Amino acid sequence: MAHVRLRAFVLAVFATIAFVCASGAELSFPALTGRVVDQAGILDGAAESRLETKLKELESKTTTQLVVVTLRTLGGYDIADYGYQLGRHWGIGQKGKNNGAVLIVAPTERKVRIEVGYGLEGALTDAVTRLIIDHAILPRFRAGDFSGGIERGVDDIVQVLSGDADDFKRRAAERDSRPRGGEGISLFTIALVILIIWLFIYLQRAQQQGPGRRRSRWGPVVGGGVPGGWSGGGWSGSGSGGGGFSGGGGSFGGGGSSGSW
Repeated sequence: MAHVRLRAFVLAVFATIAFVCASGAELSFPALTGRVVDQAGILDGAAESRLETKLKELESKTTTQLVVVTLRTLGGYDIADYGYQLGRHWGIGQKGKNNGAVLIVAPTERKVRIEVGYGLEGALTDAVTRLIIDHAILPRFRAGDFSGGIERGVDDIVQVLSGDADDFKRRAAERDSRPRGGEGISLFTIALVILIIWLFIYLQRAQQQGPGRRRSRWGPVVGGGVPGGWSGGGWSGSGSGGGGFSGGGGSFGGGGSSGSW
């Protein structure tokens, strides 16, 4: 298990660096106009209507909010970083319960993510969301069937959130128990990560000590150069509203999984 934890740490480090070093454009979000926000225009009308009905029924029965969003672009940001910030910005899920989830599709970057609120991480585990992405969504996306992939993914998520998660957890556990090659991380990789972290901290400090001590657009720097204060309120965006639907004040912490095709 040690190499698995180390790999997770390495991925987190690279994700953090990628987020901070992303393009200079401010991160912005589409307006929350309904339970389905098809900014990329990849859903046909019939599929969007079916999805709206399913998501509304889920909330009526369980109070859980599930939103589908397709994006024109991620603007250079990692979909995992964008995802939890979007979930917080929209406030998907009930306040206190944090029972929200967002299915995010970025066709330009060929990325998909299931973002999970704090309160749903016990049911929609990372392993379960990865299983849904790999088996329900990606095969259809690779065939060019975006509507079919999103609908099938939503069906599986709804099944899990409706209390029928045991089969998905069993399948996810069986999949994770299969031996896989190349799981180890070499000493070279570890050394490279340490070097990148050191360079990152050095450059951040140098920037802060430059002429006029220009303030980073990510806010105050803490912990030797790692940016802090990553909360939804610090980003620009259109906010929620419209369509008679809004988030309930739920929060997200980065739970879920991503995939690409």
